[in-house]
Amino acid sequence: MFAVIKSGGKQYRVAAEDKVKVARLADEPGSVVEITDVLMVGGDSPLIGNPVQGATVAAEVLAHGRGPKVIAFKKRRRKNSRRKRGFREDFTMLRITEILTDGKKPSQKAASEGKDAPEAASGA
Repeated sequence: MFAVIKSGGKQYRVAAEDKVKVARLADEPGSVVEITDVLMVGGDSPLIGNPVQGATVAAEVLAHGRGPKVIAFKKRRRKNSRRKRGFREDFTMLRITEILTDGKKPSQKAASEGKDAPEAASGA
């Protein structure tokens, strides 16, 4: 099952356990985020809407970061005119935990279960 979500003015095709970079969100790392802007839910019986009624995508916030520097350099020849501007976009890394339909709510345990597994594996 996959879904097409909208976040920060962009659209992303996501499935369970995918990691995706979206525009910066205000939530703290480790928290669970509900994305209600679901444009399509694909699978055996696809649902399409703007947004799809009763569909949500649950994601865990992994980290915040900044993208690579993009330099905008403008020069007007023979005019002694130059402008150099740099820009780095802020992003949030999300891990998609569940794709829910029919108005179901995400489980808060989904984020904590994912964290416990690596710790148990490294401790043994």
